[in-house]
Amino acid sequence: MELHPRPTGGEPVPWAFPAPERTDLPNGLKLLRVNRPGQQVIAVEVCVPVPLTAEPEGLEGVAALMVRALSEGTEQHSAEEFAAELERCGATLDAHADHAAIRVSLEVPASRLERGMELLADALRAPAFADAEVERLVRNRLDEIPHELANPARRAAMALSAELFPADSRMSRPRQGSEESVARIDPAAVRDFYAAQVRPTGSSVVIVGDFAGVDLDAVVERTLGRWRGEAAAPAVVLPVTADDTRRVVIVDRPGSVQTQVLIGRVGPDRHDMVWPAQLLGVYCLGGTLTSRLDRVLREEKGYTYGMRAFAQVLRSSSAGDGAAMLAISGSVATDVTGPAMADLWQVLRTLAESGLTDDERDVAVRNLVGVAPLRFETAASVASTIADQVDQQLPDDFQAKLYARLAETGTVEATAAAVNAFPVDRLVTVLVGDAGQIAGPLKELGIGEVTVVTA
Repeated sequence: MELHPRPTGGEPVPWAFPAPERTDLPNGLKLLRVNRPGQQVIAVEVCVPVPLTAEPEGLEGVAALMVRALSEGTEQHSAEEFAAELERCGATLDAHADHAAIRVSLEVPASRLERGMELLADALRAPAFADAEVERLVRNRLDEIPHELANPARRAAMALSAELFPADSRMSRPRQGSEESVARIDPAAVRDFYAAQVRPTGSSVVIVGDFAGVDLDAVVERTLGRWRGEAAAPAVVLPVTADDTRRVVIVDRPGSVQTQVLIGRVGPDRHDMVWPAQLLGVYCLGGTLTSRLDRVLREEKGYTYGMRAFAQVLRSSSAGDGAAMLAISGSVATDVTGPAMADLWQVLRTLAESGLTDDERDVAVRNLVGVAPLRFETAASVASTIADQVDQQLPDDFQAKLYARLAETGTVEATAAAVNAFPVDRLVTVLVGDAGQIAGPLKELGIGEVTVVTA
């Protein structure tokens, strides 16, 4: 019997994260494009530099409600008609507001790009903000908040932000607003916020996909090029400050069978030269199933299904006043919370005493650098990353150079960055669980003063 010859691998093809081509539009909008042959679903990201600090005091959450309302009807279409038009051209539209900026995202087949861009432009240029639709979104948001408070991971994140940042800092409060602030938002507040903040001048649009047969400049000019408006007054953005004095906060949930763990502090953002080493070191500590935290807490002790360490940019700025959240998160059974925290701290101490191994460093580099081409297979992933660079005021070649820096980073550098990211004497620990069972063991560990708050 003759079998078909076994296929063999081809020659490796050099890969690098693509650099966008830039164009300035007459209305002040910056266009960044990346042609990706074969990507028939085109991704569009609009970055509007409106930080959460631009929200009026007492109306936190108005930015999130405003971006949700962008797709709830325009001057030309009701909410139902707008949704039907998006569906008709096979497009999806999404938006969110974050500490650095507002983002509006569109994915649309290349064959229907212009129609999708028309709908996107209408949402940005002439949203209806109908009273009934905004009021419905406010009610929806108020309904979401109790569910968020009931979610241990979300509750831990809220508690950590409130602990780390000053009370007058926007970062200390929920990104989408609290029950008190959202309840004060009405349609007029949403319209006023849009009128004061959302402008093409200073904004950017990232478009990634297969542009074969598409006159992209003409399409953009006929759609987003019609968006008009003078530059908005810049929002006041203060340097990020945080208090990482060592302490433990327990959000009491009597009867809870698990304890949600969130340990964090504020550290350098992507503009800092230590970022590649920090990214590598934190990945070795808790970036994957083979990391130290999982190896000890999951594989050896069976305390958890997974414990992760990560660095999440909060706000990044070329002025040097940005920051990233450095955190360790996961959950453990209530009855082993004390031993699990003891072992977690021992992992951090061992890291500082003996460092990472070359094997740990090599595995992390292979995982972070080697899989990069797979991470960026879709147009949406490329567009989102370029938009992140725009929001964080990074150069267009940042992501491409990051992989080279990761490959060049040695074990000693990665160790030092990880130890500096999680110093055992400068960590704020939040635990959501049964305080009656876990407070005593936590006090005995001596990892910080223990405070119990109600859920």
